[in-house]
Amino acid sequence: MQTHEERELTRFPEPRRVRVGDIALSVHEAGAGPAVVLCHGFPELARSWQHPFGALVDAGFRVIALDQRGYGASDVPKAVEDYDLVHLTGDLVGLLDALEIERAVFAGHDWGGIVTWAMPVLHPERCLGVIGVNTPYTAMLSTEMMQATFPDPESFYMLWFQQPDVPEQFLEPRTRQLFEAIIRRGHKPDGSPGLFGSPGRNPFLDLDVLDRKGEALLDAAELDLYTAAFERTGFFGPISWYRNVDRNREIAPELGEKELGLPVLQVSAAWDAAIPPAAAELTKAKCSDVEVNLIEECGHWTQLEKPEELARIMVDWLVRRFGEGSP
Repeated sequence: MQTHEERELTRFPEPRRVRVGDIALSVHEAGAGPAVVLCHGFPELARSWQHPFGALVDAGFRVIALDQRGYGASDVPKAVEDYDLVHLTGDLVGLLDALEIERAVFAGHDWGGIVTWAMPVLHPERCLGVIGVNTPYTAMLSTEMMQATFPDPESFYMLWFQQPDVPEQFLEPRTRQLFEAIIRRGHKPDGSPGLFGSPGRNPFLDLDVLDRKGEALLDAAELDLYTAAFERTGFFGPISWYRNVDRNREIAPELGEKELGLPVLQVSAAWDAAIPPAAAELTKAKCSDVEVNLIEECGHWTQLEKPEELARIMVDWLVRRFGEGSP
């Protein structure tokens, strides 16, 4: 007999390729009703949403999870500039057009959250609402701001990522080790630095010595899938998202500053060392119609670590705000 978790996994649909402008995206889609688009972060795949996916479909929504450009089975453009917010939000608009959807709720985790928050800034006419998972609504850091705090580029991963080819050459031979080391259950802060919790620490250079007290969140089969996906695409695309931070501040100077009036849900994780739950205050400061939920005993990888609780929070909010009979 299948466990509940195994049943949920079997309900994550097989992907299909959808042409969006000059690239094709790998898209998982199921359900009917108001559209909910699920955006993953770094270094993840659409599969990171597979556990909550079925619950959202059951609640009466058309659910769409995609490998974003540069990831998984989606295309990997060759220029750094192909990964700025014009292109990343443009992919989501193009996806809605291809699927004949006028507006959607956009939910994003980690870097996917940044793209999600950029949607009502750059394309408000396509947005029903926004769900930020861990990631708050805030302005992006510039490289100048980072350098003021971390003059050694190797001491802060976002600056290290700015160097052409260097992070790719380091990480690509260590792809499996990367996922074994960082995609782990969070733990209660105990004074140890955690994944990103120590100023000046670059966890990607510390794969051999990272604290691994948290349980691995990818089983052997999932670890094989993630490893194979990133061995196939490499890290140029995903890391190029970071190489556009200054360009993105020029493209979307209102990101994190513009007041948002559409319905917003902020979900934070109590043990996230990368994005502490206090960051939710940034969302509350700029969003007039916002609900905030805190998931206790949860680290950074919320969809993998607490999928049932995340799904419950999302479904409750989505049904109240966009379900049948909602205002």
